Amino acid sequence: MGKVIAVCTSAQKGTAKRNIGKAEFIANHGIAGDAHAGSGHRQVSFLSSEKIEVFRAKGADVKEGDFGENIIIDGIDLSSLPLGALLECNEVIFQISQIGKECHNHCAIYNTMGDCIMPREGVFAIVIKSGFISAGDEINICKKNINRVWIITASDKGFKGEREDKSSAVIREIVESMPAFFITGYTLLADDQLYLENEMKRICDSNLADLILTTGGTGFSARDCMPEATSAIAQRLAPGIAEAMRASSMTFTKRAMLSRAIAVIRERTLIINLPGSPKAVRENLEFIIGELPHGLDILIGRDGECG
Repeated sequence: MGKVIAVCTSAQKGTAKRNIGKAEFIANHGIAGDAHAGSGHRQVSFLSSEKIEVFRAKGADVKEGDFGENIIIDGIDLSSLPLGALLECNEVIFQISQIGKECHNHCAIYNTMGDCIMPREGVFAIVIKSGFISAGDEINICKKNINRVWIITASDKGFKGEREDKSSAVIREIVESMPAFFITGYTLLADDQLYLENEMKRICDSNLADLILTTGGTGFSARDCMPEATSAIAQRLAPGIAEAMRASSMTFTKRAMLSRAIAVIRERTLIINLPGSPKAVRENLEFIIGELPHGLDILIGRDGECG
């Protein structure tokens, strides 16, 4: 069990952070009002109070926030946590995204002491669930694995407001019924390959989701381009997932053979194309979703290879 010692922010970059005692943490952003918040992978920074005290014992006169840290924690050796580990405090959930950082320009602490602990002891995380945290609150390593899900719908009519996006609602219903998943974002776009490519790259490369579920654009229409967009940004293929979905759907209709859906990996994110029909979305997603947490654990590094 750990304890939050301080919650620090700064209104402008380049200025020292100060302990404000309580703050709002926003999913995929960071701390409300903090200059370093944003959509990247270093939304919140942590330091262990024990590491700060050791540094102070060397004669350093440092206050809370002087290292640029957002949260100071007692009772948890943060730098020993693996990438992908989860921390939970009240309703807020963090996912560790980086351990330490390269210091390009030495800070005032380094110039005074000839050393700074942030580059080797600082831990960075993304916020995957919003809420409030105050100094004195309990914080713990989360024992359960929670996978962040982003939904992307490709639909010309939906993008124009001419059709209700019922397929994404089915995805949301199924995902939210599974404790291993948490929906962190949603995008509705026209059937435009470049826009779809850019959105998937943005989510993957900024580590905003562990799983992207797309719906629409997998058929034979001239405007259907989701598989092409997905293939264009893929780094690795995961063909068994789409094969399994088509095999399952063939028990309902032989037209399942006409689906062009694929599944791929980019960085540490799995992308799965689902059909555009709400009925087909349900049939496909319910068939595969139970096996996805294990694959994501391996992809993210929370588990070893299959035995």
